[in-house]
Amino acid sequence: MESELLIPDGLGWVRNVAAGREWLAALPERVAACAERWSLRLGPPFPYAFASLALPAELPDGTPAVLKLQYPDPDSVHEATALECWAGAGAARLLGHDPRRRALLVERCVPGTPLHALPADAALDVAVGLLPRLWRPAGPPFTPLAEEAAGWLERLPAKWERAGRPYERRLVDAALGSLTDLVGSQGTQVLVNQDLHAGNVLRATREPWLLIDPKPLTGEREFGVVPLVRGAELGHSPEAVRHRLDRLSAELGLDRERVRGWTIGQTLAWSIAEGQVFPRQVEVVRWLLGEG
Repeated sequence: MESELLIPDGLGWVRNVAAGREWLAALPERVAACAERWSLRLGPPFPYAFASLALPAELPDGTPAVLKLQYPDPDSVHEATALECWAGAGAARLLGHDPRRRALLVERCVPGTPLHALPADAALDVAVGLLPRLWRPAGPPFTPLAEEAAGWLERLPAKWERAGRPYERRLVDAALGSLTDLVGSQGTQVLVNQDLHAGNVLRATREPWLLIDPKPLTGEREFGVVPLVRGAELGHSPEAVRHRLDRLSAELGLDRERVRGWTIGQTLAWSIAEGQVFPRQVEVVRWLLGEG
C-alpha cells in the first residue's frame, strides 16, 4: 500500500527509524479515512515533502486544498493551533484538523510559487512586510523558545559525539555559549516560526504571499528571522548570509547580535539529525563566526 502513495524521495529517511516505518505503514489507512471524512478528491503527493506527506485535494465544491499527514515529531505538534491563531492573515487557512491522525486540511496556495523564485532582495522585501503580521502575542500551548533551546543545549554535544565529531568542538562551544547567553534575556514573547524559510512562503491569490508549514514557538522577535538568515534558498555564501542578517535586523528593528547568536545556536543544533550531518548548516555557523 505504501508504494501506491508514491512516497516522495525526501521522505525516504523515515524508513531508517522504527517510528518512521510505523508511520509509513499507517499512512494508507489515514489518507483513506481523511478523504472519506472531508469528502476529498486527492491527487498524487507533492514531491518536495521532507517531514510530512502532502497531497493536493479538492473539496466537494471544487475548492483547492492540501491534505497533510504529519510525521509525529514534536516540532509540528502545534502547527494547526498556529494556523488557527493567524486565521488566514499572512498564512494559509486551516480548513480541517484531525489530531488523532496528525492530519491537517489547509488552503492550497495557487499558483504556489515559492518565495525564493524572486530575486533575493525582492524576497527579503516580502519577508519584511510579512513577518510583523505573524509575530502575535502568544503563550500556551506553544512551546517556549527557552524550553526548546534547553533541549538543544542538552542534545547537541551528544549528537556531535554520536556522529563522530564531524566538525570542530569550538563550533559546538560557540553554539552552546550563544544559546546560554540568549535564553534568559529575551524580549517580548510572540509567536515565532523556527522553519520560516523562503520555500515555506508561497504565492497565492487571496493574498500575494502566504506562509505554510509552521513549526511554532513563543520567543522574542530576534529568533523569528533565523530560518531566513540561515536558509540557502536565497543564496548560500558568506556574503548572502551576512546580507540577510544585516537587512532583516535593520529593517525590522531587531538587535543584530541577538539575531546572529540565535542563528548560530539553532543552526548548529539542527546540523545533525538521525546521525546525518548537514554541511551547509555548519558553513553558515562558520560564516557568522567570521570565518570565510
